Amino acid sequence: MTFAPEWLALREIADAQARSTELVEIVRETLVNRTPLTIRDLGCGTGSMGRWLAGRLGGAQHWVLHDRDPRLLELAEAGMSALPGVTAETREGDLTALTAADLAGAGLVTCSALLDLLTADEMNALAAACVEAHVPALFTLSVAGRIDFDPAEPLDAAFQDAFNAHQRRVVDGRRLLGPDAPAAAEEAFAAAGATVRTAPSPWHLDAGALLGEWLEGWVDAAVEQEPALAAEAPEYLRRRSTASAVVHHVDLLALPGAV
Repeated sequence: MTFAPEWLALREIADAQARSTELVEIVRETLVNRTPLTIRDLGCGTGSMGRWLAGRLGGAQHWVLHDRDPRLLELAEAGMSALPGVTAETREGDLTALTAADLAGAGLVTCSALLDLLTADEMNALAAACVEAHVPALFTLSVAGRIDFDPAEPLDAAFQDAFNAHQRRVVDGRRLLGPDAPAAAEEAFAAAGATVRTAPSPWHLDAGALLGEWLEGWVDAAVEQEPALAAEAPEYLRRRSTASAVVHHVDLLALPGAV
């Protein structure tokens, strides 16, 4: 699955406002003496996670940017390399195959809005690799499967349930975690022996470009999953586009036994 740079740019401010700074403070305390710090960013997109996190961590940093889309990698490397005290390199390929050996030497593994695209087995393997490599993991903005509209209306639940089912669909023989990702990640890291902290990271959206773009994709996915909703979709979309919405996510920090 690939994402357009325009969509990633549109959501970057909302992402930055939503991510948990509390968990970042724990990361800073944990890695205070690690310099230069090597960070592996999984599914980096255009580098928004790095742009948000690098200044908050401070010090000399080297970012290894992982993605399967060479267009996004080029944008991410250029943006990250322009930050003070930061160097960057890219890795193109399937990040679900990463092992503890691949993560050796890293001080931190990060990702943003990624875990819902993994399967349960892939999540378990990623957690095990991080813990075996003794690398802390900061995984942000995992979808929680809950949307609160203001004002609410009865059809909200039907579209939400259909969208969540769509997120759990089977793609190329892989059943995606979708909104089960936060719980699956917490369970996987705990089972591997890590100490896990979570924090809410909700988007707060008012009428505007981001709400409109997100809402259209949300409704389209729900209708694809439940075609019976198609008749309701145009008017529902019109009404919801003037509402405000809280799109719930979860951030997770996993600390291995020895860092």
